[in-house]
Amino acid sequence: MNLLTYPFDIAMLRKKQKTIRRELLEKDVVLLEKRIAILGGSTTNMFRDFLELFLLDAGVKPIFYESEYAKYYEEAVFQNDALSEFAPDIIFVFTTSVNLKEQPSVFETKEEAKARINREYARYQSIWDGLAARYHAVIIQNNFEMPAYLPLGSLDAVLWSGWRNTIESLNAQIAAYALTHAGMYVHDVHYLASVLGMEQWFDLSQYSAYKLAVRYESMPFVALHAANVVKAVLGKTKKCLVLDLDNTLWGGIIGDDGMEGIQIGKETPEAEAYTAFQRYLLTLKERGVLLAVCSKNEEVVAKSGFSHPDTVLQLDDFVAFQANWEPKDQNIRAIARQLNIGLDSLVFLDDNPAERAIVRQGVPEVAVPEVTGGDVVSYIRALERNGYFEPIAISEDDRKRSEAYRENKKRVELEASLGSYEDFLRSLDMQAEIASFQPIYYDRIAQLTNKSNQFNLTTFRYTRADIERMAKDSRYITLYGRLQDRFGDNGLVSVIIAEKERSDVHIRLWLMSCRVLKRGMEEAMMDVLLARTRLAGGKKLIGYYYPTAKNGMVRDFYGLHGFSLLEDVAGATVWVYDLATKDTSPVQRHFIMVKEAEVD
Repeated sequence: MNLLTYPFDIAMLRKKQKTIRRELLEKDVVLLEKRIAILGGSTTNMFRDFLELFLLDAGVKPIFYESEYAKYYEEAVFQNDALSEFAPDIIFVFTTSVNLKEQPSVFETKEEAKARINREYARYQSIWDGLAARYHAVIIQNNFEMPAYLPLGSLDAVLWSGWRNTIESLNAQIAAYALTHAGMYVHDVHYLASVLGMEQWFDLSQYSAYKLAVRYESMPFVALHAANVVKAVLGKTKKCLVLDLDNTLWGGIIGDDGMEGIQIGKETPEAEAYTAFQRYLLTLKERGVLLAVCSKNEEVVAKSGFSHPDTVLQLDDFVAFQANWEPKDQNIRAIARQLNIGLDSLVFLDDNPAERAIVRQGVPEVAVPEVTGGDVVSYIRALERNGYFEPIAISEDDRKRSEAYRENKKRVELEASLGSYEDFLRSLDMQAEIASFQPIYYDRIAQLTNKSNQFNLTTFRYTRADIERMAKDSRYITLYGRLQDRFGDNGLVSVIIAEKERSDVHIRLWLMSCRVLKRGMEEAMMDVLLARTRLAGGKKLIGYYYPTAKNGMVRDFYGLHGFSLLEDVAGATVWVYDLATKDTSPVQRHFIMVKEAEVD
């Protein structure tokens, strides 16, 4: 079992920390390198070390910068040559309640309390504004936990001068700033401290001796929680939760107990627990997490459980359903193929430890959290703590994701029923919106650039701040593509970033969702890119292909679209399209009606 998966053994994790780090760095995988600055209000080296482990485990290699002890304000607000030279991708403002300068006074008035809180908030706003003005970086700010001691007792929750009002008011203002300032995200330590309990969060003796604002025993939890936010920012979250049925979605065994005998509803404490779990899963589905079933059962028997009058989840809530007697690792591979997503996008939840072991062995790319059979709370806790589906924003595309995969199933069925692939493409009645980057899509575009993608020619990774900067820079040609057809809206499925250098235009990034491969979207995007290149005065369009373990399918992409090979170094290739000698149409036809792209 992965020692970095919650629930973890703190003592063992601390003991093997260096060994784990070495093993992660020696793995034969390509790591996404990111420069992370930690501006701390307390000692942060332990936080840094554990954060590194969790990020390495997620395929991210962090390079760290740490502020001098408690110099977070000075390093953020004033000119900082060292931080400028470091050029961070992500800046973590790691402060806690011990860093609050304005202390409540028992007898202060409501107006005085508000003025004090506003002064404190203004101090932090100057930090974020200063960082945003100097660095094109994602900012992650801790919100504030309650202090360990409340001299006023329960009266603290009543008085304006209480700590509770101070913390809640500050956190509300931090949240409001994050909602209105792109590239700013909140690390919710207020919730985390509540979950752990203040006695596990803060130890006065450790703070006095080592300036640790969080107990060293709890630091792995904090680092994991922080890593989840970073992974979400980088698009490293999972897409699909694959679920067992018996004693996982409901209590009992459907094949033995029958639909009427399973535990779901409100009749027993066990039934209520499974009902609460299904409600939790429905919330995940509603915000874009794909749900699938992998059960050892006869399909008709397995599906009968969803006929129970008290079930929360319905069959339509699942985008894939594998119920048979085949090994579960094989069925999980089948689910990934059906959804056309990578195995590393899946999480598998099963109450049976033997089945979990089989899946870990057979498909090690799949995340398999450890749970206690029959303990529904452990199911939710494992999903929550490991942050598999941590969101940083919820878009309309997220809301419609399950629907989009069901629509794609209909497309597959239509393709099988027609005589030719060309007939299939014509029948789809496809329409595309291809235009320059727009603020509403910045987060989505950044997420796409940071995902491993089969159709990704260069695999360059960009932050949300990078996307915004390039969208506003006239040197760049930026394009996003949305595609809809007779079955529904596929959402934002393609991204191009090209940079103008004199008379040449260099394609820095070209990626596309596998959901729409071979439907002509790549040709439609090429049409618009060539037109934009001509409009910008470009005479040559230069394309790059950098091979990875996953993008072999686009090795010959440029050659198939009229480009000439310029260079080949160990499979990394450079291509050129001479606009002076060729027209603006790609080699292959497409059957997509393209909405005219706006001019920058």
